[in-house]
Amino acid sequence: MNKLKGASFFAGVGGIDKGFEPICNTIYANEYNEKAAITFEANFPIKVDVRDIRDVKAEEVPDVDIIMGGFPCQAFSHAGKMKGFDDTRGTLFFDVARILNDKKPKYFLLENVRGLITHDKGNTYKTIEKTLTDI
Repeated sequence: MNKLKGASFFAGVGGIDKGFEPICNTIYANEYNEKAAITFEANFPIKVDVRDIRDVKAEEVPDVDIIMGGFPCQAFSHAGKMKGFDDTRGTLFFDVARILNDKKPKYFLLENVRGLITHDKGNTYKTIEKTLTDI
C-alpha cells in the first residue's frame, strides 16, 4: 500500500502524525514553538518549519494528500478566556483554511476542544463549518 503524503500544521511534538503513521508519511510540518519542533524532529525524519503560520505561503507547502493539525484551542477552551476569534490564536484557524483552500488535499483532519462546539452559542463552530464547506 502506498502511504499518503501529509502536511502537519500546529504540529506540536507530532501526536497526530504518530497516529497517522501506519497510512501517512508526514513530509512537511509547521510548528511555531521551537522546543516542540525539536521533539518533533527527534521523532520524524523531517525539518520542521518554525515560522508563524501567518507567514507560510501555500506555494511553500508541498502537494500532499492530507493536511492535519490541531489549531490553538486556548481561544475556545473552557480553561482559557474564551475570546474566540477576538483572540489572535483563534484566528489562526483561518490560516490553515487558507492553505487548505489553495492546496486542495484529498483529505484533512482538524482537531480542537469540546468548547469549540458551544463557543459563542455555536456561532464559532458554524463559522468554521461554513468556511470548510465553502472550500
